[in-house]
Amino acid sequence: METRAGDPGAFRQFDLSRVDSPSFVIDAAKLRDNCRILAEIRDEADIKVLAALKAFSMWSVAPLLGEYLDGVCTSGLWEALLASEHYDGEIATYSAAYKPEDIPEVCRLSDHVIFNSPQQIARAALILEQARSQGNDFDVGLRINPQSPEGEVPRYDPCAPHSRLGFPLDQLTDEHMEGVNGIHFHTLCEQDFEPLHRTWDKVFDAIEPYFDQLDWINMGGGHHITRADYQREELIEFLKDAKEDTGCEIYLEPGEAVALDAGILVGTVLDTHVNEIPLAITDVSATCHMPDVIEAPYRPAMLGEQGEGSPVRFGGPSCLAGDVIGDYVMPGKCEPGARFAFLDQAHYSMVKTTTFNGVPLPSIWLWDSQTDQLEQIRKFGYRDFRDRLS
Repeated sequence: METRAGDPGAFRQFDLSRVDSPSFVIDAAKLRDNCRILAEIRDEADIKVLAALKAFSMWSVAPLLGEYLDGVCTSGLWEALLASEHYDGEIATYSAAYKPEDIPEVCRLSDHVIFNSPQQIARAALILEQARSQGNDFDVGLRINPQSPEGEVPRYDPCAPHSRLGFPLDQLTDEHMEGVNGIHFHTLCEQDFEPLHRTWDKVFDAIEPYFDQLDWINMGGGHHITRADYQREELIEFLKDAKEDTGCEIYLEPGEAVALDAGILVGTVLDTHVNEIPLAITDVSATCHMPDVIEAPYRPAMLGEQGEGSPVRFGGPSCLAGDVIGDYVMPGKCEPGARFAFLDQAHYSMVKTTTFNGVPLPSIWLWDSQTDQLEQIRKFGYRDFRDRLS
């Protein structure tokens, strides 16, 4: 998978020895820049923008996001609880399937409760009725599957054949739309404007008969809006037209775009040797700290990587033979104790970390590149590993 992120930005000037290793370092100034861009699009197009907690849920920066965005979207009860405790604005919750016992609390916490199928809405009807009788004010949404694949990698494409995400558009009937206040679709992954436009062309005709009953349409995430070469003017005009044509409130819920290029993962070379090619074992693990490197797969950019020289294969300390990050030419000598950093690691990497093999979790630091203020937000220890299990 090709990633078009990886701009080092202000991290070019960051001294990696200022933090422990491994560590995530998040640049508050870059977060503000990203949120400012999202807010400008929101204001020009007269829509609403929610931050996707599934991609970036560092709640210590929730006040920063709240200055610019309209709220957050969550993926179930626990993220909805986190949102209610720390984030301002609306909460839109979608899950591929809810446990019945979780739905009342999700309804209490959320402004929009989005279901994956009409069948689950029907099964939850009594629960939803009781939740409303208790004074909870929420809309019911339905996620549809436009059946329009746009992703480069099928496992990251919600519209890949046989996808479980969203109700197939060609099965949608008037009966399925009874009691539905909003439509949600999400088809993109690190993509530009045109894939959204193509998806909307297919969705529009199918849901046009229901515009009068719908209050909102949520066009999901995967929009790389804050990337420098994204077609933002085209997006703004498109959103204006969609709002006028449908009479609905339009929502976007970017995740990556909120934290794009706003964080690095700092590591240290622990050992080097040669097995036909030069190898480096580091305290950064693909499987524990950057699982998308293996799942996508993709090659994260290294801060200051050199264009010439002998590459070294970087891998983690775990016992997984496939715990390999990629081949790199470090900016300095690759030897035990040398520091390095991988770019664009704020989104998805932070939320997916594990302690497989007892590999320590990276610390979390917040840096403001405008003021140079640096603060350790969290350091994880043995008890964090121990207390996950019995």
